[in-house]
This record gives sequence, C-alpha cells and structure tokens, in this order.
Amino acid sequence: MLEDDFPRPILTVDCVPLTLYDGVLCVLRAVREVDPFAGRQALLGGYVRVDEDADLDVTARRVLVDKAGLTEHYAEQLATFSGADRDPRGWSASVAYFSLSPYSALEPVLEREDLELVPVDTAGGMPFDHDAILAAAVGRLRGKGAYSDLPARLLPAGFTLSELHHTYQIALGEQINIDAFRRKVLERGFLQDTGETRQEGGARRPTRIYRLKGAVSVFDRRV
Repeated sequence: MLEDDFPRPILTVDCVPLTLYDGVLCVLRAVREVDPFAGRQALLGGYVRVDEDADLDVTARRVLVDKAGLTEHYAEQLATFSGADRDPRGWSASVAYFSLSPYSALEPVLEREDLELVPVDTAGGMPFDHDAILAAAVGRLRGKGAYSDLPARLLPAGFTLSELHHTYQIALGEQINIDAFRRKVLERGFLQDTGETRQEGGARRPTRIYRLKGAVSVFDRRV
C-alpha cells in the first residue's frame, strides 16, 4: 500500500489564553465562524500549515496573533489531545498550548464581538474537548506555578510584592501567608528591583516596584 493510501488525521493547535481580570482567572475565547459548531464559543485554534510553520511553537504564535492579535504573552506547550471522536470531521490530533498575559495585552481586542473573556470556572460547555484542554491548562498553571514564576507572567512589567502575592493566590487558587511569601520570592532571586516606587493604599511608605529578570525560573521548593 502506498503512503498516500493511508487516511491523514486532522492536525491543529488549540490555545488557551489566560489572564487576570477583576481578581479572577479568565480565558479568552472566540466565536467559531465555520462548522462544525459554528456560532459556538471555543478556544482559539487553527490548522498546522506545513508550508509556513517551521514547528508547532510557530503555529501557536500565529494562531494567537491571527485570532486575537495577541503578541505580548508567555506561551508553553501543554499536551496533545487526539482520537477518532473528538472532532466530527474525523480522526484528529490537537497540540494544546496555554499563554499567560497581563490584562492590558488583551484589553484592546475585547471590543470585538467575536471574542469574549470569561472566568475559567464558568467557561464550560465548549465544543470538541476544549473543556478538558482548559482544565489541563489551569491544572498546569496551578501545579507548576507553585514551583516557578509562571503566575508573575499574568502581571504587567512592573509590580509590587503585594500585587505579586495577590496574583499567586488567584493563580494557585489558595491562600498564601504574605510574610512567608515575600521572604521566599526575594530568596528565589527571580525578581529585579527597578529602583522605582509606588504609593499603595494603606501603606505608610512608598512600595518598591519589581520586574522579572528574564526566562521562566523553576524552584526546588514551593513559593
């Protein structure tokens, strides 16, 4: 049997853009324009273009730009979801990614009628297996986030330790002792003092502003 005689699976990339809005972890979704499931809200996805995409990371970046104009983000490959029943068009495989962005990076596109930002806890009922993909992305953020600086990727470039603490609590879905948190994050060495300060409500003195040093830092102990 020739190679061309074998059925070819559908190969796509699905992206889970996460951000914080009003103190809640949210996901950006888009209205599907074509069947199957036209008119339904779903994750951002697209076909792999073998003549354009050097690898799947390129595909994911293209999907985020083409579908939502999203360029300011941290993205990470999540998992592969595959099977004969996940897509009514036939046997398919989707390589899922999740991205983390400050709300300011998504705000300009939220005026579009085909995009919506919804809390991850109320985003169920999506077509395909997008509910499972979203759950996996949130699980990765909460699992890996406890041992890395991933939650800080949800913040703008400059932030205070109080803002960082609040973000970690939302991202991990748990309460964290603020005094221990401040000590641990400064010990981990992934923050850089910008030399700038900001007056926070209730604080007697101006609060220092920090930024991330660079690439994702992974720790040997929980934050």
